[in-house]
Amino acid sequence: MAPPRILLCGDPIGHLNQLFKRVTSVNKSTGPFDALLCVGQFFPDSSDRLEELTEYVDGRKNIPLPTYFIGDYGAGAVKVLTAAAKENGNLGFKMDGLKIRDNLFWLKGSGKFVLHGLSVAYLSGRKSSSGVMYGTYSQDDVDALRALAEEPGIIDIFLTNEWPSGVLNRASTSDIPPGLSDSSGSDPIISELVAEIKPRYHVAGAKGVFYAREPYVNVDAAHVTRFIGLAAVGNASKQKFIHAISPTPASTMSSTEISTKPPNTTLSPYTFVERPANAHEAEKRSADVANDSQYWRYDVSKRQKVGGGDSARLCFKFVSSDSCPQGDKCHFNHDMDARTQSMRGVCFEFLNKGKCERGEGCNRKHSLQEGRSKECWFCLSSPNVESHLITSVGENCYCALAKGPLVPDHVLILPIEHLPNTLSSPPEFEIELVKLQNSLRAYFKSRKKEVVFFEWVYLKTSHANLQAIPIPSNRASAVKDIFNLAAEKLGFKFMELKSDNSLEGRRLLRDQFDGKFSVFYVELPGGTILSHTVEENEKFPVQFGREVLAGLLNMADRADWRNCKLDKEEEIKMVERFKSSFQEYDPNE
Repeated sequence: MAPPRILLCGDPIGHLNQLFKRVTSVNKSTGPFDALLCVGQFFPDSSDRLEELTEYVDGRKNIPLPTYFIGDYGAGAVKVLTAAAKENGNLGFKMDGLKIRDNLFWLKGSGKFVLHGLSVAYLSGRKSSSGVMYGTYSQDDVDALRALAEEPGIIDIFLTNEWPSGVLNRASTSDIPPGLSDSSGSDPIISELVAEIKPRYHVAGAKGVFYAREPYVNVDAAHVTRFIGLAAVGNASKQKFIHAISPTPASTMSSTEISTKPPNTTLSPYTFVERPANAHEAEKRSADVANDSQYWRYDVSKRQKVGGGDSARLCFKFVSSDSCPQGDKCHFNHDMDARTQSMRGVCFEFLNKGKCERGEGCNRKHSLQEGRSKECWFCLSSPNVESHLITSVGENCYCALAKGPLVPDHVLILPIEHLPNTLSSPPEFEIELVKLQNSLRAYFKSRKKEVVFFEWVYLKTSHANLQAIPIPSNRASAVKDIFNLAAEKLGFKFMELKSDNSLEGRRLLRDQFDGKFSVFYVELPGGTILSHTVEENEKFPVQFGREVLAGLLNMADRADWRNCKLDKEEEIKMVERFKSSFQEYDPNE
């Protein structure tokens, strides 16, 4: 099946006659095309062009292709968009566009949808503190987009009105249009978003020039990104305002195809920052410490405290998946009770606002649901437990291979009972857990590997899990350094506990844990434990332990478990291989 053919357009600024005449011509000569995506200001600069706009909005003139726009500002915008927002078919969550008329759709706020197989994300409006009804984006829009973009899969196209600050970094100066500056018409928030979303194409307007940057690599991703800036329709300098692309959807591409890099590919423009003053000292700690660019996400200068009006609003990502990768960037509440209600089928909008605009059209529940651990993924008594991943069952705890493992023998040690963490668990559980740890150490040592154990003891976590990740023996000496480096980037220092054996080390750790604060700890090869008590208002990356080890193992693209999911048949084979080789070490055999 041929890939979809998409037309991209810069700011229409109300010049719809000229735009659709050109689209009709291009569609006839080199088409057919499937859709038109417009970035930059869609509505006129002044009321003089309102009649031209009205002819298309009212349906008196034909729109040749399904047309989507994000530039919801300009003369006439408030009237047209207010009327559209009140239409019954446009109520509730409509991330694939609010219908203005046939073939004309407004992409409101932020969202992600599928267009002819392509995953399209967008941020409408511009950065502003004015708080006007339309034409600006809010922090809600930014955080919702971050949450949506963290879902599995690659974003094919990302649409913004303004350019990202810094996109000219590392670009070939010969390709940059004369007089183009990064100081005006650029937005640093867009830079942060595009660095996190990692789209294959990023399309923007509002600068008034055409610029197609060389492809650049993304941190923690195999594919490249192509930035395209488009000029305005009818611009006096006759710069290009229509551009055609025909990308194969990433969801249908092989890993080899998606990782292909053109010869002119550059490094990411968004990691082009000054090195910290102590970077040289950090490098000297260990020759094995991974490249510092792996840890740009932990830049302490970006840390924020939770507060303000958003702290009472729920984080969509956390509620929907029990994990928010934004850490210090998330402005919303990580409420485990809301997460539990979501697992029981309760509507997110109802949980967040107390009502749902979709009413009877919503297929989720609109009242709080009673119940307990039957929804828990890790309780052995739960119908939701993925029993095919279980490798060993004892009296008090069991072992399972991780879903979306960092490495093939990525093991979880979990309590059979519904316990929130391993540090406050009963003594009989602790004895059995340490026995399993020692068995895993012996097993991996026979395979010339060491094992790193870590746990994120989050006060609102519903079921404990201690993760065990094997690493090559020759990397063991670097583990402590790399965790300390990552902690430094986040602005804290680990507390270090030394002991002769795991049982004693964990006893010291349990003595310090009072249950009032969340804790992250990691048990290093050799017995040392690094721990960090997380302050009440401190946001800590949920995937911290995994991300650090992914950097150590040069597997940055596997830092997120959702990128590593296998189908059930592959998981069953993986479990069978592990059980067979671990059998002679398994204390439960």
